[in-house]
Amino acid sequence: MAWIDWYNTLNKPSWTPSPTTIGLIWGLLYPLILASFGFVFLRVLQGKIPRIVALPFVINLVANLLFMPIFSGLRNVPLAAVDILIVWSTILWCGVAIWPHDRGISLAQIPYFVWVSIATVLQLSLTAMNWGK
Repeated sequence: MAWIDWYNTLNKPSWTPSPTTIGLIWGLLYPLILASFGFVFLRVLQGKIPRIVALPFVINLVANLLFMPIFSGLRNVPLAAVDILIVWSTILWCGVAIWPHDRGISLAQIPYFVWVSIATVLQLSLTAMNWGK
């Protein structure tokens, strides 16, 4: 069964955005994420920011990149819920970790955090509505 056909069989909250809308939002956020995370990694490589500051950014990047393979590849809704909680919590950690070094980069995480907060509530709702399915 194709991924979208499987996705369409899931019970979803009435407020679930369409896959096109979700893709559009990520398409807008990924350049912001790329620029801000790239800036942090560059500053770490230049020795201008302690290496430990990059840790939440690395964890976030890995968890973010794993979400779709877990959700649509493995079709594991509960594991995807755990993954998105990691993404959500590491965005907060990123903001706190970078704040003393670059407040602009910290503030640049706000749109990402807002969207992932919505996506987290959606994923947790999907998980609850499809538990055992």
